[in-house]
Amino acid sequence: MNFFSTSKTLGILGGGQLGKMLLYTTRKWDIKTSVLDPKENAPARLACDSFTKGDLTNFQAVYDFGKKVDVLTIEIEKVNVKALEKLAQEGVKVYPQPHVLRTIQNKCLQKKFYESHNIPTASFEEFETLDQVKEAVIKGELSFPFVWKSAEMGYDGYGVSIVHSNKEIESLNIGPCLIEELVHVEKELSVIVCSRPQGEMVHYPVVESEFHPMANQVEYVLCPARIPGEVAKKAVEVALKTAKAYGQIGLLAVELFLTSEGDILVNEVAPRPHNTGHYSIEASYTCQFEQHIRAVLDLPLGKTASKIAAVMVNLVGKKGYAGPVVYKNIDQILGIKGVIPHIYGKKDTRPFRKMGHVTIIHPKIDTARKMAAQLKETLSVISK
Repeated sequence: MNFFSTSKTLGILGGGQLGKMLLYTTRKWDIKTSVLDPKENAPARLACDSFTKGDLTNFQAVYDFGKKVDVLTIEIEKVNVKALEKLAQEGVKVYPQPHVLRTIQNKCLQKKFYESHNIPTASFEEFETLDQVKEAVIKGELSFPFVWKSAEMGYDGYGVSIVHSNKEIESLNIGPCLIEELVHVEKELSVIVCSRPQGEMVHYPVVESEFHPMANQVEYVLCPARIPGEVAKKAVEVALKTAKAYGQIGLLAVELFLTSEGDILVNEVAPRPHNTGHYSIEASYTCQFEQHIRAVLDLPLGKTASKIAAVMVNLVGKKGYAGPVVYKNIDQILGIKGVIPHIYGKKDTRPFRKMGHVTIIHPKIDTARKMAAQLKETLSVISK
């Protein structure tokens, strides 16, 4: 199926910054695109051929949108899977496949998937209610500290908490959840894997993530990860095993823990372009967004190696500021060699909202990391 300068249409569920960056490639290749998003002013609205405002979780909205496209993909997991299943049955090519999304949307199903496929992950227990968690603590079946994860709706640090006391339990959501063993994490790593329908599979280098201590969001992503070669090899092996088990088409970001004992554990996965792959726009031969387009259109996959070391810095709303966004001192960073900002187009900021990112490229990863820290001190996302 040829999409280059034709009427064939690629549909994207979600018009946020990931959708916007997917459109970098479709514009370059003159591929017709349609985007569905609940927000009229979504970042991707200006770069697609047609934009539809609609609820991504509504069956009819997703189904009606999907009937008008030839291939349908996502930039966010929170979509109506039943609509995707019906579309796939009726001949629309849906990537990632609906059954993959159904598993990944629920953290409890994800963890049980790893367990059943002998994929290493932290020990866990599933609970239907928060009262059951409290009862397990009272009976001595659970001991502090532990990690609480909401079964659904968690993202960017939301829906995940390290629990140290009974008092902290009271602030958690009451619905289904899993309780995970708190492992001693040496580093948080990620490997992005990509597959196309014909069976070709590639992977990107292992990256290292550093998290904000308050927001539990990724603050810096470093490529390559500062780990020994044997650890990187082990991380890639685990990521490939995970991707093969899912059998999904498109990108799969596999988030990993490197424990203090040297074990590699799967934390969770994302079946779409991922924050830990943003560095690839400048640093890789083929960026993650182009790779995803190649995969879902069943085109030959591109070279994943890096041309240069890179650090990605997330630009998030500064605490204490909400309203029309101001990028304070952005002119100062534009004068630094190897510093490339990406602004997502969201007009209003709030604390810890992802508003953009900056990539720093340099031959030496340690130098790039120092530059990233300096940049973080200079540039801030505030409001008028």
